[in-house]
Amino acid sequence: MNDPTIFDNLKVAFENYVYDLDNINGEVSVSNRKDKMEMASMSRAFSLQFTLAGQQDVTAEIFLAASLDDLAAEIMETSGENPGCTLLVRFYMEVNDVQTDCGLIEQLMQSIWDQRPLTQTISFVYSPDQNKFMNKIEVGFNRKINEGHIQDIPALIDHVLETLAQLNEMN
Repeated sequence: MNDPTIFDNLKVAFENYVYDLDNINGEVSVSNRKDKMEMASMSRAFSLQFTLAGQQDVTAEIFLAASLDDLAAEIMETSGENPGCTLLVRFYMEVNDVQTDCGLIEQLMQSIWDQRPLTQTISFVYSPDQNKFMNKIEVGFNRKINEGHIQDIPALIDHVLETLAQLNEMN
């Protein structure tokens, strides 16, 4: 039997922590979970979406991915390689006034996430009287993560919960 990969260990750690917040603490409500293997590129991706309990307006998503290069470097124990996973934290919410709301969201996100790379992507379904826009807010990390970062999961999820609370207040 093979040892679990970095991806597998991180996925399980995130799942356990967030599902405990759902099932034991009742702080969050898990709304979606995806665990994919892309056969064309032999990559892996995992996402877990959740909201604060009783507050469905803003959704958080933990997204974890591992490329073929990372998986192969780990399994083959390639010297000089630093295998790991890509981590993204995403938030989804509706906004009314794109210019004003997105500016306020950017200030809020920078204050919580300490100047991490931030992207806001606006989308909408066309309608002549359209006045609601979906905002996907993505927080990036400039490095790969591995099992050495598992102890950081509670602090990361605390940041996610704080962000959810403050974004819900804006809505």
